[in-house]
Amino acid sequence: MNNQMPAFVERIHLPKYHRRRAISRIAMAFAIAAMVFGLFWLAWILLTLLSHGIQGLMSMPVFSMDTPPPMAVGGVKNAIVGSLMICFAALFVGTPLGILTGVYLAEFDQGGLLGRSTRFINDILLSAPSIVIGLFVFTLMVQGRGFSGWAGVVALAIIVIPVVVASTENMLKLVPNSLREAAYALGTPRYKMAWHITLKSAKAGVITGVLLAFARIAGETAPLLFTALNNQYFSTDMSQAMANLPNTIYQFAMSPYDNWHALAWAAALLITAAVLLINIIARTLSAKSS
Repeated sequence: MNNQMPAFVERIHLPKYHRRRAISRIAMAFAIAAMVFGLFWLAWILLTLLSHGIQGLMSMPVFSMDTPPPMAVGGVKNAIVGSLMICFAALFVGTPLGILTGVYLAEFDQGGLLGRSTRFINDILLSAPSIVIGLFVFTLMVQGRGFSGWAGVVALAIIVIPVVVASTENMLKLVPNSLREAAYALGTPRYKMAWHITLKSAKAGVITGVLLAFARIAGETAPLLFTALNNQYFSTDMSQAMANLPNTIYQFAMSPYDNWHALAWAAALLITAAVLLINIIARTLSAKSS
């Protein structure tokens, strides 16, 4: 009787095993097909961008001249400088606020109303469309005053802050509590413990979050369309409309002129390469920190 039980159980469960294995294989086939489908379009986009972008870089003095009039030779030097100024200024404004807020939520919040409200607002900002942020800053700073680089800085800083807050809080929560307990045992005040121990321990992760925030704002078009707009000429005056790569790409891509199309492809390749480089650096730092 006991010798017949395994065979009996096997006869009962064998059809279920084959059915589950068939379902698993079908699901795996669909997953692989979806992956291949997505990678195919991604590769197509990247190859098209590379081919047209390299042609634009080789046919135009991209780095040495400002944006040209239609059917003339020129580059995007003013847009590159304008984008760098706006993005770094936004990072300079948004990063300290984001890090301080993340430190408060991870180290000082005791589950109170302020902490819960801050997390709720931060989640909303993380998922808010960038065009809504651009319209908000347009109403706040541009309407009645005119377009300016500073308005673009504020719009991009609002996008930077929630990304840095979320990454800082998550990285600080990964720091072992034994470090905090050791600091408390030595009589270290909480603010010194947060600054000299936990924040330094999570430094690589926090820097990764800052880099990812920079990568996100580098290609944002909608906020700058309503704030900094664009400028055909080279200018470092942040109180006036300022050239930037995303809006230059948008303007040139919608035009009927071949030279502007070539510059749009070249500028798109520059932004893609910059974002890819930043993401590689962020991934490397994240791997080292873990």
